[in-house]
Amino acid sequence: MKEITGQEHAPPAPACIFVIFGAGGDLTKRKLIPALYNLSSQGLLPERFAIVGVDRVDYDSEGYRDYLESEVKQLVGADLDAALWDDLVRRAYYTQGDFRDLQAYVHLDNFLAEVDKAQRTPGSYLFYLATPPRFFGEIATHLGQSGLSQEEPGTWRRLIIEKPFGHDLETARELNAVLHRSLDERQIYRIDHYLGKETVQNIMAYRFANSTVEPIWNHRYIDHVQITVAESLGVENRASYYEQAGALRDMVPNHLLALLGIIAMEPPNSFEADEVRDEQAKVLRAVQPFSPEAVLTKTVRGQYGEGRMPGTGKVTGYRKEPGIADNSRTETFVAMKLKIDSWRWAGVPFYLRTGKRMPGRYTEIVVEYKHAPNAMFRDAHKRKVAANRLVLRIQPNEGIGLSFNAKVPGPNPRLGVVEMDFNYADYFGSDPHTGYETLIYDCMNGDATLFKRADHIELGWDIVQPVLDVWHALPPRDFPNYAAGTWGPAAADLLLADDRRRWHGCTAPA
Repeated sequence: MKEITGQEHAPPAPACIFVIFGAGGDLTKRKLIPALYNLSSQGLLPERFAIVGVDRVDYDSEGYRDYLESEVKQLVGADLDAALWDDLVRRAYYTQGDFRDLQAYVHLDNFLAEVDKAQRTPGSYLFYLATPPRFFGEIATHLGQSGLSQEEPGTWRRLIIEKPFGHDLETARELNAVLHRSLDERQIYRIDHYLGKETVQNIMAYRFANSTVEPIWNHRYIDHVQITVAESLGVENRASYYEQAGALRDMVPNHLLALLGIIAMEPPNSFEADEVRDEQAKVLRAVQPFSPEAVLTKTVRGQYGEGRMPGTGKVTGYRKEPGIADNSRTETFVAMKLKIDSWRWAGVPFYLRTGKRMPGRYTEIVVEYKHAPNAMFRDAHKRKVAANRLVLRIQPNEGIGLSFNAKVPGPNPRLGVVEMDFNYADYFGSDPHTGYETLIYDCMNGDATLFKRADHIELGWDIVQPVLDVWHALPPRDFPNYAAGTWGPAAADLLLADDRRRWHGCTAPA
């Protein structure tokens, strides 16, 4: 795992060609090309480098460069360096092809050889599947059949795929099997852009590099942990995907369980990729499985109705969104309570929640510590002394906050809660980023620390499969059950209230 933000001494990635399947799509336009530009501005792209786009749109290389100029340039940001942008676009190529046609891959093989010669690249290729998931297996199979996945001495071939990694446990296993028929596991990089965020990476540094943290990072001192991934947006133009996925499939097996793995993992022997990922896999294996009865008492689902969003005003409910059925049973909110069967986390509940049309866009991890023995303050303090909380803010204002009790000035021993707050931008500045820069750079360098392994994918689906099964068998009767602009259905609050706890209110952006 390599830091790139503010690290001027980080070396450029090795020479390669970045091949994008789905080169005309939204992901490429909004995330990938801007990320490559940002890497270039940080001096982290190799000198010998090229982009090759593959899609069904009828472009040639000049036409694709014109597309980048007209459609993508404005998305890079206001501080665009014209010379750097022109240099990146100059190294962009394009070949038309049908992802389902083997001959398109034979042509791509020849085309890449020509680009290698023009840009003096050595034949190392990073294939990025910025396509709908139905093409993942087919593209990987054709890469194998055409020989494009075959590594020669001194070269490498790597494949990046985006979520969803399957639709359930069975299809996740099938996808892994298809990928492994054409590529070794070490060639496959399953990307989760949450893991490219500085705060997520810093969780490990915060835990393992500070002697004030790791000794109390266990059940003796921690009461519970909350993980919140809140989205203010509705379904927007993703109705066809979201109706098939829902919040559970879309967010829990990947983003939320990835955060859980990092928070709960044991210290690895080193920061080698498989050492770190082995410890995260152990966490997922130790999660107590849901029985059908537990699904009914430890999970909550919701769907937003009409409401009012901060700064936006009145918005429609999910069932009134374009492309959504009037009687849709798709959940837009999920909350659940997990337990981890390990010495470190014995008896500590982990509460997870994610949803759309919530009051803001926040990703936070809250670690609430157990109460200190406050008997000496019981006469002077009429209400319960607040517990200490550690808040790891992943977005939007990345940083770490710690609340603790201090004496309020005056003659009486009265306590008040004070906040210590660390913001990344204040200490380290803020580089432009899309969340993909670190991950792309690591993949070019062959560092898989921040990417998911096949067993991670299957373990994640294994955790949520019982929930999918029960929810499918027992359709919801109360949808919509929370108003847009609120923190979800009342049952989510009861999930914690039954344990005499409550959700931590997410921090407003700075």
